[in-house]
Amino acid sequence: MTTKQVWTKAEVQAWFVGRLPDDWFEGAPTVHSDREELLVIGALAAPTLDEGAEADARTVAERSRLQGFREDTRERRMRIADEAELLWGRKVSWGARCGESEQHFTTQAVPVMTRLRMEQRAVLDTLIDAGVARSRSEALAWCVRLVGQHQSEWIGQLRDAVEQVDRVRAAGPDGAGTDAADAAD
Repeated sequence: MTTKQVWTKAEVQAWFVGRLPDDWFEGAPTVHSDREELLVIGALAAPTLDEGAEADARTVAERSRLQGFREDTRERRMRIADEAELLWGRKVSWGARCGESEQHFTTQAVPVMTRLRMEQRAVLDTLIDAGVARSRSEALAWCVRLVGQHQSEWIGQLRDAVEQVDRVRAAGPDGAGTDAADAAD
């Protein structure tokens, strides 16, 4: 396969759709990315339970199906990830959805450095003192998750705006596109 310099988000997703076995997922998987990682998530068929099955039983069946998929496809997923990592220079992580359950497999935890003023450090230290987090790093991750949960609509609008800027930039006079892994999400 010839290595392209510029890949669109659609082309990256199409590569995975073409590379993955047809019987793994119901429909095409979604591919999320940032500067370090590609995350491929597909939907598995929901397990068939008796009509009156309780929610807890359904959750157990879904999680069991997810775990089975993870174990049964590990070797092949690793080979596909190796190919993709050579193409895009990013780690590939996997996930699956089954009914109401979703699980991500071996996703990356990437260190991020920041400088904080005393008032900001005090917030993190309060979370540590209260037992919410064990370290400033863990406290910062907790804050980011909380903002993501409570401001998801706003964050989504920001992502949409960034994607629009990328499209406009790619259509500019020099036609300089962006790498899909940079532009995808």
